[in-house]
Amino acid sequence: MNVLAIGAHPDDIEILCGGTLALYAEQGHKIFMAVATNGNVGTPDLSREEIARVRHEEQKRSCAVIGAELIWMNFDDEWLFNDRPTRTVFLDAIRRANPQVMFIHSANDYLSDHRVAGQVAEDCRIPCSVPLVETRLPHCEKIPDVFYMDNAAGIDFQPEVWVDVTGVIEKKRRMLACHQSQDVWMRKAYDASIGELMERLSRMRGLAINAQHAEAFRKLRTYPASASERLPRPSVG
Repeated sequence: MNVLAIGAHPDDIEILCGGTLALYAEQGHKIFMAVATNGNVGTPDLSREEIARVRHEEQKRSCAVIGAELIWMNFDDEWLFNDRPTRTVFLDAIRRANPQVMFIHSANDYLSDHRVAGQVAEDCRIPCSVPLVETRLPHCEKIPDVFYMDNAAGIDFQPEVWVDVTGVIEKKRRMLACHQSQDVWMRKAYDASIGELMERLSRMRGLAINAQHAEAFRKLRTYPASASERLPRPSVG
């Protein structure tokens, strides 16, 4: 099975569903991580060009931890819009992965890039499988099941399904640790490390299912309905 996660920025996917992707990878599924923007404003001291190069390399190292294929869309950070050119790039990202399962941002997350990335991805769910919606790549074989990822800090997100990621939490930590430049930025902008924020959220979500660490999701509630059975089970041993 092909699994695609679409995040607005480098590190978004790791924080919100990195453990779930690690479980899928352990179970032999093909993982794609698509990042919409190049993160070229997330720095206190580098130029836009320098931080974009740094964050691209960090994202590649993170993908390597679980053997994921990176799809780098390279839009400017904080300037993502739901228009035809953006949708075309998203369609090709989805078609490249040809996923059976897709994870996207929730519509009420805290940054406009998150909300726009989630909306564009959702809007592409049906057209990605339509042959006459023409882009560079051939259409997907099937309409993918879609799950919304948690919001940053879990704010105003009502989970429906949880994945126990306790058994792969070290892999999730290693993926996130690749994003050193974002840790510097988070400490500067929000007075908290990126690792601390992830740990608090995963432990909070774990409480709901009596697990040490968990990730939370909601199903996309439009036709055709997505199946929770597509989500991975915890690793054993």
